[in-house]
Amino acid sequence: MTIDEDLVIKNTPEEEAVTEVPKASEPKKSPETAEAQMKISVAEDEEITKTAQHLVDRQGPFDPRLDLPNYQFPPFDLLKDYGATDITYNEKELKRNKDKIVKTLLDFKINISKIEVVVGPSVTLYEIIPEAGVRISKIKNLEDDIALSLAALGIRIIAPMPGKGTIGIEVPNKIRKIVPMRSVIQSKRFQEAEMELPVAMGKTITNETYTFDLTKMPHLLVAGATGQGKSVGINAILASLLYKKHPAELKFVLVDPKKVELTLYNKIERHFLAKLPDEEEAIITDVTKVVKTLTSLTKEMDMRYDLLKDAMVRNIKEYNDKFKKRLLNPENGHRFLPYIVLVIDEFADLMMTAGKEIELPIARIAQLARAVGIHLIVATQRPSVNVITGMIKANFPARIAFAVTSKIDSRTILDSGGAERLIGKGDMLISTGNDLVRLQCAFIDTPEVENLTTYIGSQRAYPSAFPLPEVEDENGGTKFDDDIDDRDELFKEAAYIIVSAQQGSASLLQRKLKLGYNRAGRIIDQLEAAGIVGPFKGSKAREVLIPDVIALDEFFNKA
Repeated sequence: MTIDEDLVIKNTPEEEAVTEVPKASEPKKSPETAEAQMKISVAEDEEITKTAQHLVDRQGPFDPRLDLPNYQFPPFDLLKDYGATDITYNEKELKRNKDKIVKTLLDFKINISKIEVVVGPSVTLYEIIPEAGVRISKIKNLEDDIALSLAALGIRIIAPMPGKGTIGIEVPNKIRKIVPMRSVIQSKRFQEAEMELPVAMGKTITNETYTFDLTKMPHLLVAGATGQGKSVGINAILASLLYKKHPAELKFVLVDPKKVELTLYNKIERHFLAKLPDEEEAIITDVTKVVKTLTSLTKEMDMRYDLLKDAMVRNIKEYNDKFKKRLLNPENGHRFLPYIVLVIDEFADLMMTAGKEIELPIARIAQLARAVGIHLIVATQRPSVNVITGMIKANFPARIAFAVTSKIDSRTILDSGGAERLIGKGDMLISTGNDLVRLQCAFIDTPEVENLTTYIGSQRAYPSAFPLPEVEDENGGTKFDDDIDDRDELFKEAAYIIVSAQQGSASLLQRKLKLGYNRAGRIIDQLEAAGIVGPFKGSKAREVLIPDVIALDEFFNKA
């Protein structure tokens, strides 16, 4: 049994389709007619609900995971075990640092009523409560003096601590503790997280696993100087999602101008990656192709909004819930929508080569795409204002900063200082709008990523990567590959089915030819390129441009 047969047998049997509701006649102005029409509409809705409930009772809710029913989620032992991750500390050193902080503040006539210590993986937090009448700004200005007395780099003063009546002084540990990716993935907080796209980023100063939901961010800007942990951070985000999501529920679009950072993810192309149908490589390394991909994503976004509008829902979660309950008819173009995460590993390179061509679609996707499940993760090692422009910053409320060289760069990323005082090697600040949290990023090295992608890639997959919509070229034509030799072997048979039924529907091909959704969609695109069916029209079936089988025979004879 092939993967395509599975898709048909388990997800799109003929009896699953909800009976298409006949369109009501044109409304008239009389109140009696309007009331009657409303009753008809209510009756139709009740009939759809009743039919859907009957299907659910008989077959159960639609399960997108049945496309790959035997898919196994990655086990924890693919990640390296670094042993005990408990925090160790030197009592004498902590007391010595406390005394030095108190003495330095006393030298400037600032009295302290209380000081407490919280030890983290790479940083120790000293929380102080100054005596009444002490100005917070006075303590804030002593950052360099405290660093001098402790002979330490990367000291950061948080005045005041959010939600507390204290002032925090962060001091780097002399012996730093690694935060293994395995420890955060195995943590109870991550495993029990009820999130759509959960990410385990690392550990806080209090040694707690820091998790967030990418759908709530909803986009992420990552910046930092070379070698400070950006690529490891991106791998940590991707690994988190791979550990929690099924291939039917999530797709990645990966842009890697450096050509070496994301290549390992090629192994999961037919499981988790999305690409344009005419591209050979799923991971985009040619910057000239990025604009085309972004344009395709905006087209996918618009198509998804049409589906949401037709389903009368506000976001992808409501839409997929409705689809699982079989309340949406695949005959009308409805389909289960996976989340799509676009990852750009070096944004500065794209801005140098394409500039406004890149900035505008990025801004448009960032503004609108969250509701339809498309999310961006954009990373750069050059956080200057001509790379991270105002238009881009405005649409990325969530930002991650690794160590940078100057306060100006820190302000460009976070709108505040602090990143210039980070100590590197995964030390990071994450801003989610109001809060600014310091973390030690989880560490995942190349062999671990390779283990993870090899494990997933060795399993049964879809026939191809998830296809993104085709885009139009400069002349307004669609860039379909209409080479006859490259057409699907079932192209001709599919054409006769479509013309005979006078219905340009991918789900019709799925049922009649026992195909998977991706392959059926590709054939529909080829039929459009050949001029047999019309363009995509949201939730409506495509128009069939050839009236009957006789005309189709003539079409093929001429070809």
